[in-house]
Amino acid sequence: MSADPGISVLVVEDDPVAAAAHTLYVEREPGFHAAGTVHSCADALRFLERARAAGRPVDLTLLDLYLPDGHGLQLCRTLRTAGHTTDVIAVTSARDLAMVRQAVSAGVVQYLLKPFSAAALHDRLERYARYRASLGRTGEAIGQDEVDQALALLRTSERSTLPKGLSAPTLESVAAVLREAETGLSAAAAGAAAGVSRITARRYLEHLVDTGRAVREPQYGSVGRPELCYRWTGRA
Repeated sequence: MSADPGISVLVVEDDPVAAAAHTLYVEREPGFHAAGTVHSCADALRFLERARAAGRPVDLTLLDLYLPDGHGLQLCRTLRTAGHTTDVIAVTSARDLAMVRQAVSAGVVQYLLKPFSAAALHDRLERYARYRASLGRTGEAIGQDEVDQALALLRTSERSTLPKGLSAPTLESVAAVLREAETGLSAAAAGAAAGVSRITARRYLEHLVDTGRAVREPQYGSVGRPELCYRWTGRA
């Protein structure tokens, strides 16, 4: 069985230099691969149709809004009408707030203003990967908090500083324990593995949930109330 190629991305950009740069950025991002690069609305629609017919629908489209044969938002509407489920990150120099509102109504998950750096695209792709991971399991959401956390991953940057009382080395220890676990861990189990108390481990686990790198899930036993367990969803 072949390895999972990761999240597939179609780059839609009419400028050849920009298209090549965006494709290179995607290829360099761990967990992503460029499914293709096209330069018009018509070519994008044909590519997505062929990919779906082949059983390899594209996960994410990096879409320039101003294309030679039409507007990217109209393409988004056409795709939705045709039943395509590819998510869209809009790439544009347009700063008109009305355009932003239209993009949201057309199903655009993120909006990236030109010119942008590789770091800016990295940030958007990383958030998108965490969003997908947080909604990747089957079944129902635990509650409103889990849904809010998943959607917030698309909108907010990870905190650059830790909350008061948390240390980076301990956070990395707890995160490493969670990353290596094959199943979810309770705060007590994570604390024992990381060499800290259950209460301390829970604080760090909750921070990982808040920043989108973990989710909390109830684990039902034979008797009593379900125990909260934590599962890693972030990027190693």
